[in-house]
Amino acid sequence: MKILEVLTSNLFRGQTVFITGGGSGINLGIARNFAALGANLTICSRDIEKLEKAADELRAIGAKVLPVSADVRDAQAVASALARSEAELGPANVVISGAAGNFTCEAEKLSPNGFKTVVDIDLMGSFNLARMAFEQLKKTRGSLIFISAGLAWLPYSHQAHAAAAKAGIDALMKNLALEWGQFGIRSNSIAPGYIGNTEGTMKLAKGPVLEAVLATTPLARLGSTDDIGYAAAFLASPLASFVTGTVVVVDGGHYLEGPALLNAAQRSLSAQTV
Repeated sequence: MKILEVLTSNLFRGQTVFITGGGSGINLGIARNFAALGANLTICSRDIEKLEKAADELRAIGAKVLPVSADVRDAQAVASALARSEAELGPANVVISGAAGNFTCEAEKLSPNGFKTVVDIDLMGSFNLARMAFEQLKKTRGSLIFISAGLAWLPYSHQAHAAAAKAGIDALMKNLALEWGQFGIRSNSIAPGYIGNTEGTMKLAKGPVLEAVLATTPLARLGSTDDIGYAAAFLASPLASFVTGTVVVVDGGHYLEGPALLNAAQRSLSAQTV
């Protein structure tokens, strides 16, 4: 893997990385990179079949992997997953909150339940994970990483629910960096741009919307899951030992352009489907 050309394969040897949403997409890409760097991994989501398949892939890289099913909206289920992870792999050195839900919907058509569902998975799930992982992270003086998005600071059409959730995540991240620094715990977010071959991009960037994404990304391509994995490995490594309370943007420059063209494409696409 490319990451081994830069970082040593034993960088995280003997360390435990706990990842929610770890069975697919960006979060599985993050897990692959930590596996290549020697970490033990706990991957957590609701879908145990997807987790088992991902675990086999990660074991092929050489990692020790624990797949564990839990719904991040259930704090006790998260606590139980973390306890099992500690019992089998040791206390978590790195905790990554990646579980998320999203869909496109005009704000005037968005139901309270739809809004709540996304906030519960993204924001409440992030709090539940961080809070239940605190004692382990305190033991290891570990690193807490949240997966955010440019939606937190830029208004994207049809994304009021996800925007509110991601803004809350970044606010939570900064408060935890402030309060938990005394325990040696670093707290940061990664804000990916549009990442190819992921469910999120396939769901949210179709046809003219995808064209608008590429047209407004200075590096003129979609990102890869490895791009996010590299950023996560950096933030968790000694190279970032004095980095906390920060949002690391990994988007090929997309957010510099702003969402105006993409918003117009999304509204046009919605008008065609009415």
